[in-house]
Amino acid sequence: MLTVDNVVVNYGQSEALHGVSFAAAQGETVAIMGRNGMGKTTLFKAMIGMLPVRSGQVYIDGRDVARDESYRRVRAGLGYVPQGRMIFSHLSVEENILTGMAQGKRRRIPEEIFAMFPVLFDMRRRKGGNLSGGQQQQLAIARALVADPKVLLLDEPTEGIQPSIIKDIARALDEIRRTRDITIVFSEQVLSFALDVADRLLVIEGGRFVHETQRNSTDVDHIRQLLSV
Repeated sequence: MLTVDNVVVNYGQSEALHGVSFAAAQGETVAIMGRNGMGKTTLFKAMIGMLPVRSGQVYIDGRDVARDESYRRVRAGLGYVPQGRMIFSHLSVEENILTGMAQGKRRRIPEEIFAMFPVLFDMRRRKGGNLSGGQQQQLAIARALVADPKVLLLDEPTEGIQPSIIKDIARALDEIRRTRDITIVFSEQVLSFALDVADRLLVIEGGRFVHETQRNSTDVDHIRQLLSV
C-alpha cells in the first residue's frame, strides 16, 4: 500500500536522506524509530510533500506521488498527522475536524469519529487551543481520518503527552487499523509504545535505515542501544 523507493532528500547542499527504502502492506503498522536529528521528520515531510524529493519514488497503492503536491497525495490516500499536531487553535474542535474534509464530498463528521474519540464529542464546541496536548493529538488524528486515507502517517504521536493518554492513543490506533484495515506508519522514540502498536520496527540513523525487525522477534536491548547512542 505504501512503498518508499530509494528516496534522497537534500537540505541545501547537504544530503539528509541517503536513498531510503521501505514498504508497508495494507493493514500493517510500521514504526520508524530513531533519535532526534536522524531523519524521521525529514522522511515524513518528504512522503507527504512538504519537502521535495531529489530522487526516488513514493508509491501509494501503486501510484507514484513523489512529485505531486501535498493535496494531491491526500486525494491519493495519504493522511498526515504532523509533529506538534499543528491544529488550528482559534477554531473549535468540530471546525478543526471539518478542515480535514475539504477534499471530500461529506459535510458532516461521521459518528464513528466521535465514537472513537469520545472526548472530542464532549469538547466539540471548545477551541482547539484550549485542549490538552493529548486531546489535541486525538483531534489531529481525527482530522486526518475524515479524509478516509489508505495510509496514515503520524510523526512523533506521543511527543509531550502524559502516559495515560499515550495508552489511549495506542488503543485508538489499534481500533483504526482493525475497523478500517488501513496502513499506519509512525515515527517514534518511545520503544514501549512502538512495541504495543507496531507489527514491524525500523531504526533510522544518519538518514539511513540501520535495523529492521518484526515485533515478535525484537531484540529490545539492541534497539535501546541504537536509540541511546
